[in-house]
Parts: sequence; structure tokens; C-alpha cells
Amino acid sequence: MDLNPSVDLEGAIEEYAHYSDEPSADAGALPVWFLSKLSREKTTVSLSGEGADELFGGYLTYRANRMARTIRRMPRALVSFGLNLFRHWPVSDEKIGFEYKVTRLLEGSLMPLEIAHAYWNGTFSRQERNGIVRRPLPDSLLEILGELRQLPPTGDDLAPFLWFDQKYYLPDDILNKSDRMSMAHSIEVRPPFLDHRIVEFAAGLPASLKIQGTKQKLVLRELMKDKLPAAILQRKKTGFDIPAHEWLRGPLRGLLVETVDSALRDYGGFFDKEGIQRLMDRHFRRDVNVGYHLWGLLILFLWMKKWRVTIPAT
Repeated sequence: MDLNPSVDLEGAIEEYAHYSDEPSADAGALPVWFLSKLSREKTTVSLSGEGADELFGGYLTYRANRMARTIRRMPRALVSFGLNLFRHWPVSDEKIGFEYKVTRLLEGSLMPLEIAHAYWNGTFSRQERNGIVRRPLPDSLLEILGELRQLPPTGDDLAPFLWFDQKYYLPDDILNKSDRMSMAHSIEVRPPFLDHRIVEFAAGLPASLKIQGTKQKLVLRELMKDKLPAAILQRKKTGFDIPAHEWLRGPLRGLLVETVDSALRDYGGFFDKEGIQRLMDRHFRRDVNVGYHLWGLLILFLWMKKWRVTIPAT
């Protein structure tokens, strides 16, 4: 299946809002939806690789944590100067382009380490969030992230972030997304990496067997050397999601604008119309790449519309 704008993207996006008991900003839900639909033609049970990244250090965020440790030793003024330069760098339509990665890395390096870990996964910063709402929001995420600072020191700079992602990101995002999108098509997905024996084995491995320089999930790559082609083992990490920056400027722009306009008419007392419009305009003008942020707002507003969510007046 070639997932491109010629398929019914809008219909699928609006439909899977029906199967989401809670909104999720993970853009990978869309390809998982179509993959489940395709798989259902052949099977009712599938295996997935969910959990491997959280167990063996597969996410780019783990490398970002290490790079940021070095950047934080530099003068803050120098980091801010470099950040300002990259904010004027021409943006690309890549899913995660060079300028996007560098800008997010430098921005996160100016934040506390636990907040940066979530920020690199695509969350709004506190300043960005305050710019799109009219009411103060609780800092629930900060309370959860605070658990990272309470962990006893182990000398392993990777382990705390693996622990956090296994406890929160894996069940609340990755597995939740996979389960809801697959069950919407009557597919049962089983993740063998989450067998408790593999989880316990991974927990006992040193960080050096998970990440070395730019190589990630090192132990898995070594184990698969005689089982998978070199082209697969040596290729770069590619997230299973959509080119959100490009599609929200192109084939999904109409859906985004229509959905946001409708939501702001209904929820204008809570969301800041000018702030959201400014964010969209900057993205459309290619001043910034905030496709994943706008995707999250799109899904939130579609979900609120589908389930007739109301916001009490203050």
C-alpha cells in the first residue's frame, strides 16, 4: 500500500476519531490505521515490534539527551545565538529535517533535562502552550516528568529515560495507538518484545550494548546480522508516521483550516484564536515547521467534535 494524498486521508482521520476514547497527537496513528486495514485482508492476528525502542534505546531522543549534556556545558548565550541562527534556516518538508532536529535540540538544551526529553518528542513548550489557550492549564506533565529527578543515581545516563518511556510513553501512546487502530479493524496485535523475560534481559544490559555513537539498538542489530539484509540493519531510524509538515501545508490544509475554524467558534472562550491562527500562518508561510503541533490540535478538535465535548464556562 502506498500511503499518499490520493487515498481518503480525511475520511480515515475523521473515522478514527470515533475509535479513540481519548485524543492522541501521535501522527503514527494514521499509517497504523491503514496498515491494520490492509492486514485484515489476510489475517486477524499480527506481531509487532512495539517496545524494542523503549527497551534497547531506539529513539533519537536518547541521543539528543546525550548531546544536550555536552551543549549544557557551553555558555547559555552561545547556545541562544546558535538557536537564533537556526530559527532563520530555511525549513524543509522532511518529516524530521536537519533544521528541525537542530532547532529542537538547542531549544531543549535550554530546558531542564526531564522537560527536554518530552519536548523532543514533539510537545508544546510552556510558552507555546500558553500562546494558544486563554485559561491557565495544570502542569500535570511536569509532575509526571518530575519522577525522573527522583530516581536514585545509577551511573547509567540512558536507564532513567528508558524507564520513563517504558512506564508512560509505551503504554499511554505506542501501545494505546496500536491497540485502538488495529482493533478498529478487528486485528489483534501481539508485541513479543514485551515478554517479561525479554524486558528483564534488556534491563540488565549496560547502555553500551544499546547505544554507541550514532548506532542504536546495538544488541538487536548484532543478533540480526545473519538474519536480515545489511540494507535494513544499516539504515537510519525512520519513524512510522506521516510527513505532517508537508501534508498540513498541502492535502490536509483544508481539513485543518475547516476544523480549527469550527472549533474556535465553539470553544473560542478557551482557545486563543489569534494565537492558533498565528501558529498556522507561520507554518503555511514556511517560517517554521510545526506540523506535529498542528496535527495534535487537529486530532483534539476532531475528537471534541465527534464526542460533543463541552468546556464549562468560568
